[in-house]
Formats: sequence, C-alpha cells, structure tokens
Amino acid sequence: MTSQSKIERYFGPHGGRYVPEMLIPALEELEEAYAAAKADPQFQAELNTLFATYSGRPTPLTYAGNLTEELGGCKIYLKMEGLNHTGAHKINNALGQGLLAKKMGKTRLIAETGAGQHGVATATVAAKLGMKCTVFMGEVDIRRQYPNVYSMKLLGAEVVPVTSGTKTLKDAVNEALKHWITQLDDTHYLIGSALGPAPYPAMVRDFQSVIGNEVRAQLQEAEGRLPDHLVACVGGGSNSIGLFHPFLHDTKVAMHGAEAGGRGDEPGEHAARFLDPRVGIVQGYKSYFLQDEHGQVQATHSVSAGLDYAGIGPELARLQDIDRVEFQAVRDTEALDAFKLLCRTEGIIPALESSHAVALACRLAPGLPGDEIMVVNISGRGDKDIFITARALDRDNWIEFLSSEVQYV
Repeated sequence: MTSQSKIERYFGPHGGRYVPEMLIPALEELEEAYAAAKADPQFQAELNTLFATYSGRPTPLTYAGNLTEELGGCKIYLKMEGLNHTGAHKINNALGQGLLAKKMGKTRLIAETGAGQHGVATATVAAKLGMKCTVFMGEVDIRRQYPNVYSMKLLGAEVVPVTSGTKTLKDAVNEALKHWITQLDDTHYLIGSALGPAPYPAMVRDFQSVIGNEVRAQLQEAEGRLPDHLVACVGGGSNSIGLFHPFLHDTKVAMHGAEAGGRGDEPGEHAARFLDPRVGIVQGYKSYFLQDEHGQVQATHSVSAGLDYAGIGPELARLQDIDRVEFQAVRDTEALDAFKLLCRTEGIIPALESSHAVALACRLAPGLPGDEIMVVNISGRGDKDIFITARALDRDNWIEFLSSEVQYV
C-alpha cells in the first residue's frame, strides 16, 4: 500500500460515488478509516504479517521456460497468485478489508462473487477474524462453480442464490448493495474488485498492488531489470490493476489486458467492454459498461464466471482513455486452448480467468524480440473450474463419472 493519505474518488471522468443518500455516511466512515489505516504502521504491520504467515506471500515469480520455447519470441515469467491461500489473488484484498472492518467495529462481512474465489476469500477471512459472513452469488454461477460454493459453506458462510436478471455477477452485486443498505451498523460490504463507489476502487487497488510490487522486486533479482510487458485478465479489474499500478510511471513497460471475448461479437455473447465502449453510471460508479442504445446494461457471456461482468473498474477505464493499457478480447475457445497449453508445458493448471491472460500472451509473445521480458499474472488456479473444463475437454468421461456418482445419492 502507498503511504499517501488522500483517497482518489475520480480517475479522469470515471469513478465517483453515485449511491442512495443513506449509503453516504457508511462510505464516508469507510474512507476515513481507510485513510487512517494507510498512514498507520501498526495496521500495515498486521496486514503484512497476515500476508506472510497466513496467505503465503510473496507468491513466486516463475520463469516459464517451456512455454517460452513453445511460443518463440520473448521470455515469459508467470506471477503465481494461484499459490495464495484460497487459490487466487482475491485473498489479498479480503485480508486488507477484513482487517479494516474489524478495526471499525464491524462484526459481519458480506460479499458478491462470480467465479467464487472472492466469496471463498471473504468467507476465509471472516472465519479467521471471528466474523459472520454472507455471500451473494448468481444462480447460474452457483451451478458452474459448485466447488467454491461448497468451500464457502464449509467455512461457515451463508451463500444466498441470486435469481434476478441474468443470475450472474452483475445481479449478485445489486443484491449485495441492497442488503448492505439495511445492515449498515454492524456489516461491511467487502467488494471484490476495483470498482463500485469511492473509496472502493482505490482501496482495492492498493491492497492488490502487493502483486506488482512483488513482481518489481522479484524480476530485479532474477533479471536485474523491469519487464517490457505485463499481461493480466480483466473482469472488474482487481488482479490487473494490482499488477499494473506499481508500473504506471514506467512508460517503457507496456500493459495488456485480456477481456472475455466469449463466443462472438453480438450482444450477450461476450463481456468485452471495449468492443463498443459506452460510458454509464451503474452500481455506484461511472465507467464503461456494455449497454444498449437505451442505456440498459446488456447480458454478458464468458466461459469464466469471474470475467462475466458488464463493467470495468474506473481506473482501468481511465488508463484505456489515455492509451496506457491495451485491451484485447479473447474468445472462450482461445482460453481453453491456452488452459491446455499451460497444463502441458509448465505443469500449471490455471483458472479460466487466468487462461485468458495466457491466451493473450500466446498471441503477443511470438512477435516480440527474444531479449524482451513478459510477466503474465496467473491470478488463480483451476481446480474451481473442474465442472467447466471437464465438460468442455473430457465430456464423455465426465458424464460417465457424474452418472456413476448419482447411483450413490
């Protein structure tokens, strides 16, 4: 985390705080508490201790020699966020916000989740800190990410199915916000990505910047220099802004974001905000959203539940405006191919979200000079996606296994 006490509310024209009046005091309280925590060495020390002794930081930066040889072009390193406790980068922010909420006197955490990794991280932190936990999750995502649903319940969390709208992440966020309004006294809403009303985008970014700060130090040790390229998947944007932010002023470091290109370019077939960028105000903040001509948020699709979201964090929207980050859409099929490739070449089973970043690296690396260095953020591991990848890649055997299991129910 940075040492400055000022918390950004806007990133160019994006960001802000567009919420019902009754939420303003809670957001002001949170902003004040977070500003104090940023300047408090004791808070920083407690968080760093949790990172080191509970989450398992620093996560490794691994040279992907086999993948580099397979693709040709630049050298590829992998930032292994999937080796965090709970299996993804989400624990970084969950520990930060959970500790902050505890110091604010809150006794309960609520969260939204798509792929389930943020829900698991929030439930984990709630258990560790002795707090109650409720997680809102779309009915569609519950079906396709059941291993994480099971984990949340094991950890003591209540998982609330969301049946409105498209029954995915967008709708889970809506339900969590509505619930928070009725429970402000004892409850903290632990938003999982770098979006929502201020101070959430800046706060989540700061907690996730541990990723980029570690990469900076680790690559200096390994290569004695900065990377030439950074690659990350982009849903709401927490893992990507966490990787990118510590390098924003290093203008020679190129940054690439992989959006969910889904199965096509028509509305409802993808979650690529920059195929047709339209500014809107949704869920408390101003940014780019997938919208129709009437300003209604469109349905989205991605093979990865964590990228299946119609908006993007306001700081990333600003970085797109000033051409600091290049965004490209990656199809479901490309992500699955990259998933298989990383398994085969490096012995790493990535999350489907991270597989989008690997796919973009596969697109970029062959055309880059051999003396350049690329770092790809492997934001999570792939065990949570077993129901999706097995159905897609080993369908007959998977169906046979499930059918045999039904006999014992």
